[in-house]
Amino acid sequence: MLDAKKLVGLLAEPERMKVVAALALGSVTTSEIARASGLETRTIVDALDRLTTGGLVEQSGEEYLLLEAAFKVAARESAPDAAPTSFPDEPADRQRILDQCLRDGRLIHMPSKRSKRLVLLEEIAQRFEPGLHYTERQVNASLSEVDSDTATLRRYLVDNGFLDRGDGEYWRSGGSVR
Repeated sequence: MLDAKKLVGLLAEPERMKVVAALALGSVTTSEIARASGLETRTIVDALDRLTTGGLVEQSGEEYLLLEAAFKVAARESAPDAAPTSFPDEPADRQRILDQCLRDGRLIHMPSKRSKRLVLLEEIAQRFEPGLHYTERQVNASLSEVDSDTATLRRYLVDNGFLDRGDGEYWRSGGSVR
């Protein structure tokens, strides 16, 4: 099987890359590859020999076929495994949103789509205990662990009904209780 490292090795020489490009564009014989690539026949034969031995090209008589599926296989095989979620107790759709937005508890992306933003804000609202009142300084201290723009986060939480404010205090007014 052709892995990504071997595939890159096969394509490391400009001549082999030109041969692969010619094959990808539909050339199948050495003369067609020569017209498409501008390479000399001897260079093409050497490249085809290496590409065939490497498993990227298949020969049938005088014709050569690029095994295009090898690129997909190599890419899939070399792709890193999916990172474990930071939110294993959440349903898969919420996990996906939270994993896209938070990394190590820090905000990396604020969704523009309201439904996704609400999932994120509900997670952030869990930092505040229902029934307790917080000063603005306490709210900012907690939100600063998520993002430096505490004013925007605070406004999102209030505007979307997760926190209420009055008389200089904030309290949790929405979201699930865990």
